[in-house]
Amino acid sequence: MENEATIRLAVFIGLFAVFAAAEAYAPRRIRTQSRARRWLTNWAIIVLDSLTLRAVALVLPLLTIGAAIDAQANGWGLLNFLDFPLWVEGIFAVLFFDFAIWLQHLITHKVPILWKLHRVHHADRDIDVSTAIRFHPIEIALSMILKIGLVYIIGPSAIAILIFEIMLNGTAMFNHANMRLPLGFDQVLRRILVTPDMHRVHHSDKRHEADSNYGFALSVWDRLFGTYIAQPEGGHDNMTIGLQWQDDRPSRLGWSLWLPFKK
Repeated sequence: MENEATIRLAVFIGLFAVFAAAEAYAPRRIRTQSRARRWLTNWAIIVLDSLTLRAVALVLPLLTIGAAIDAQANGWGLLNFLDFPLWVEGIFAVLFFDFAIWLQHLITHKVPILWKLHRVHHADRDIDVSTAIRFHPIEIALSMILKIGLVYIIGPSAIAILIFEIMLNGTAMFNHANMRLPLGFDQVLRRILVTPDMHRVHHSDKRHEADSNYGFALSVWDRLFGTYIAQPEGGHDNMTIGLQWQDDRPSRLGWSLWLPFKK
């Protein structure tokens, strides 16, 4: 799809700036670490993630949007066998992939070797918009391979995948943002979308709270499958973010990248 990379990058940078400004204007929690040090590490990780995806593209000829175009051209995938209107296919594809990411997220918490990778994300001692981009490159590569496989199975249109990818990135930055929403608005909004207060519970150092609220975009899956926790036990101001031990090492790039391989 022409210019899709430019569109995604422009939306990403724009939304990151908006949520970063909202955090500065109305922060939800006081930071425990320097933002400059954390952001330098988290941005370095996303640069490495981008390079990793480029490497994946050298091994696999197509990433998600290219795979969607290829599947449609060859008539592969469920939706290419069904004569649904384009808008119905789009809604189905977005719901399907949002559920798939929810399930993938749950599995990364339950399978020990995947948790070793995913805890790089949870090691961040503060949660803000930059945490949304803090994923180990190996986890990013595995997630991309999974999504490519699902694209060939489902056969969504390229525009549906583009919309989903933008929605996934945008809602991830939104629900990681350290910004204060009016409580009444939060309660209404979280009936549909995962809000910052809802997702913050997932970053608790208490494992039973971290094993909840897996959603990135839609909140329905956690409610439907019984993994929803409304509020942290200690309240949002007093809860501890991160893993079950706390020090400043997660703000170091080398330490974060090596974390999955530590005993």
